[in-house]
Amino acid sequence: MNIFKKIYCRVFQTVFKIAIPILPYRNPVILNSVQDIPKQLKSKEISCVLLVTDKSIRQLGISTQLESLLKDNNIKCVIYDETVANPTVKNVEDARALYIKNNCRGIIGFGGGSPIDCAKIVGARVVRPNKSISQMKGILKICKKLPLLMAVPSTAGTGSETTLAAVITDGHKGHKFPINDFSLIPHCAVLDPAVTKTLPPHLTATTGMDAITHAVEAYIGRSTVKSTRSDAIEAVKLIDSNLEKAYNDGNNMEARSNMLYASFLAGRAFSKSYVGYCHAVAHSLGGKYNIPHGLANAVLLPHVLKSYLPSKYACKKLKELAIAINLVSKDTSDRAAAEAFINRLETMNKKMGITKKFDMIQKSDIPILAAYAEKEANPLYPVPILMTKEELQQFYYAVME
Repeated sequence: MNIFKKIYCRVFQTVFKIAIPILPYRNPVILNSVQDIPKQLKSKEISCVLLVTDKSIRQLGISTQLESLLKDNNIKCVIYDETVANPTVKNVEDARALYIKNNCRGIIGFGGGSPIDCAKIVGARVVRPNKSISQMKGILKICKKLPLLMAVPSTAGTGSETTLAAVITDGHKGHKFPINDFSLIPHCAVLDPAVTKTLPPHLTATTGMDAITHAVEAYIGRSTVKSTRSDAIEAVKLIDSNLEKAYNDGNNMEARSNMLYASFLAGRAFSKSYVGYCHAVAHSLGGKYNIPHGLANAVLLPHVLKSYLPSKYACKKLKELAIAINLVSKDTSDRAAAEAFINRLETMNKKMGITKKFDMIQKSDIPILAAYAEKEANPLYPVPILMTKEELQQFYYAVME
C-alpha cells in the first residue's frame, strides 16, 4: 500500500478511536428468558409486533414458546420466516411490507445473525422509507430512532444482539455489504440458553468460532479502549473454556449460557473497536457463494492471523490472549506465544470437524472478491498490517480447494 493511503487509513482510524468515548453507544437491556418479552412489550404499550425469523427456527419449534406467550398476553404476532442464511434486500422489503400492512409497533429478530440483521434493517426502512437499503451502506446513513427492536439469538456467535452493524446481501450482484449506525443497536437482548439448546453441533462450532473471531479481531486492532479490551479478552476466555463443551454436549446449559454471554461481549467489543480482514474476506465469500459467515470466519482466521506475525504489535496482542487462556507463560517470546494461540484456534477447528477448504471458490472470481474486501476494510478496520486488494488475494487462495 502506498504511503499516502496508509496515512489516510491510520488518520481515519485514529479519529474514530478518539471519538469512541463521546459516540452514542448504548447497551441493550438484557433479558434472561423469552418469558420476559411480553412484560417488556406491555411496558412500552406495544400490542402488535413483527417476528423476523427463518423456516428452520419455526420447523424446529424453537420460536413456539414465544409465539404462545405473545398470544396468551394478547399481543398480536405477525411472522416473517423467509429470511435466508445471508439476508437479502428482498427479505428486508418483504418483511417491511408485513410490518406496515399490520400496523406493527415493534420488531423481534429471532434466530442467528441473519434474522437479527434482517430485523434491524426492516426497522431502518420503516423509519427511513425514502432511503433505499443500498443508500444505507456504510456508516451513519440512518441516524433516526428505530421502533422497539428486540433480539433473541438462537446461536452464540454473531453478537448481532448488541452491535450497531447489519450485513445485507444484494441478491442481484451477489455482494454482501455492512450497514453501521448507532440506531441499529437493539433495545433488548434476550440471552436465553434454552433457545440455543437444539443448535446442531456443527452450527454450535462455527457460530462459536465466529464469536472468537469478533473478539480476537477487536482485541488486536489499533482502535481498542479499556472497555473493549476487557470485553474481548473475557470473551476469548469464555469461548476457549466453553465452546467445545457445548459442541460435545448440547444439553450443557452452563456452557450454552457462557457462550451466549461471550458472544454478547465479543459483539460489544467489535461494535466499538471494529473487526479486520478476516471479516471483510468472509463477507465477500458469503455474498458470492453463500458460505455461512461463521464457517468462513473459522476457516479464515488462522490464515489472517499468520499474515500479521511480522507485526510486533500483533504478536504482543496475541501473546496477551494466549496468556489469558493459560496457553503460554509470560516468559514465552511474543512470536512463539502468537503462534501457539493460532495453533490453538486450528486445533479447535479440527476437534470440531470444521473444514479447511472451500471447493466452490473460482480463481477467476478472486480479484473481484478481494476488491470488495478491500473496499469494506480500508480505511475503517484498524488492522495491525494494512493490505491492498492484491495482497488480500492470498487469503482466498489459502482456503480454496
